[in-house]
Amino acid sequence: MSDSPVIQNDRWRVGFLPELGGSVAFGQVLVRGEWEDVMRPTPARPEIPKQTASYPLVPWSNRIGHALLRFAGREYRLRANWPDGSAIHGAGWDYPWTVAERADDRLVLEFVSHDVYGVNWPWSFTARFTYALEGDDFVWTYGVQNTSHETFPAGFGHHPYLLRTVAGSADAVLQVAASRAFTLEDSLPTGAPGPIRPEADFRTPRPLGRDGVDDCLTGRDGERLAVIEWPEAVRMEVLADAALQHAVLYIPSHRDYWALEPVSNANDGFTLDSEGIAESGVFLLQPGETRTASFTMRATALA
Repeated sequence: MSDSPVIQNDRWRVGFLPELGGSVAFGQVLVRGEWEDVMRPTPARPEIPKQTASYPLVPWSNRIGHALLRFAGREYRLRANWPDGSAIHGAGWDYPWTVAERADDRLVLEFVSHDVYGVNWPWSFTARFTYALEGDDFVWTYGVQNTSHETFPAGFGHHPYLLRTVAGSADAVLQVAASRAFTLEDSLPTGAPGPIRPEADFRTPRPLGRDGVDDCLTGRDGERLAVIEWPEAVRMEVLADAALQHAVLYIPSHRDYWALEPVSNANDGFTLDSEGIAESGVFLLQPGETRTASFTMRATALA
């Protein structure tokens, strides 16, 4: 990890592992003169992207149920890569990414699916993800281009793991600006979104708790997705483009980390789209078209 790219300014210090699925290795904020991890740091010898601080989700996020992609009246059988039989987290995390641009406070990573064999997606695409530090802001920009000769459906996201406590703080206090959620069975939605179950409802700020949450939230008004406060340590606002209309909230009950994932499509969004559910979040990419969207982690120290 010592030879891997790092970007830094007066607020943030962020490391990357391009060769491991284009992952983020760590994300630190300056608190009381010390660099403190706010994202779950990657172990010394990581073997898979799932062990990192975050990894890209492209050209879809979360699951494709039963690894069966339905689009335009056709079915495409993908490779299942999760114990539940789903195709999960896109195809980009399976391969090394390259550094396309690099500066002290900015990094662009790229993955060209046409350059490798066996990509778990029926069409070719290029992903370019940009990470930039702008004062208190850590800006993540997703980008995907259709490099095939057919229109295809797509989505994107990232999987940031955050720590429960920072710099000796109490458990994080979370507020999420989501008014609806998908009812899930085996992590797959049963239909259009409806009420949020109480365990996953953070519209009013409260500590993370230990109930266990793995929910897909939606129904956000405005750019603010969430506010996270690690008492007496760090306050973080999470801002997101309208295109990132969903967020997966994952709070395991017995871990020192959790995740808030700003994503475009809902769990199993392609199936929802094929069923005519408007809230799927799936977008269409024409040949040669590029789609981008951004979210921002805005951090300020409380001490």
